[in-house]
Amino acid sequence: MGEENKFSSSPLAIARVIDQTFLKKEATDQELKEAAEEAKKYSFRGFCILSQHTKLAKELLKDTNVKVTTLIDAPTGASSHRERLEMVKKAKEAGSDEIELVMKIDDFKNKKYEEVLNDLKELCRILPTKVIIGSGYLTDEEIKKASEIVELSGAICVKTATIDDPLDNLELKEKAKHIKIMRGAVKNILVKASGAIRSFNDAKIMLASGADIIGTSSGVEIVNEAKGEDIETNEEWRKIE
Repeated sequence: MGEENKFSSSPLAIARVIDQTFLKKEATDQELKEAAEEAKKYSFRGFCILSQHTKLAKELLKDTNVKVTTLIDAPTGASSHRERLEMVKKAKEAGSDEIELVMKIDDFKNKKYEEVLNDLKELCRILPTKVIIGSGYLTDEEIKKASEIVELSGAICVKTATIDDPLDNLELKEKAKHIKIMRGAVKNILVKASGAIRSFNDAKIMLASGADIIGTSSGVEIVNEAKGEDIETNEEWRKIE
């Protein structure tokens, strides 16, 4: 979908393709408030949080354009369909604008494709959904197949990974390859990159590879690093192989 092209006229506008991530399980209300204030200040696309933080996050960001996004069933989507259904319904009740739902990775690895698709279809009807395929666990062919299933499910986006995914430890070039495979596999939904994206250069490489959204806990650092750079006139980063 190439959403990043809409924002390339201003380096600071990269914030609008960043989903700032705050997934600290033991976070205090004050820590959540501070993180939400940063999301508000920088006008990030989204603020990704754990389910227990959804209600407060929504209250803190209710008068902004920042989407509150709840992570569901990390790290591998191991809960039953009924349990996942309850998780998503609770996120909606708490005020979540969208969810990030982990695909049932074990089922997928066992080629239970119909079960995976049916699970996603029902859950994606409840809230706008970005589906996490856990690309660090998958082969290149599996990344392609999983992305195709996600597009069929009614999701708005396919995402590489979330917490505790092997993707974090892969080289940036390999992460970029995952994005290219996903981008080539889907035509009508967004692609989100994640997995230890910590610098402006990391983000540019992901965007050049076909990502529309960047998921990171380093959004503030990335935007601050972007200041003073002219993305529109310096297109060398788009040529990265």
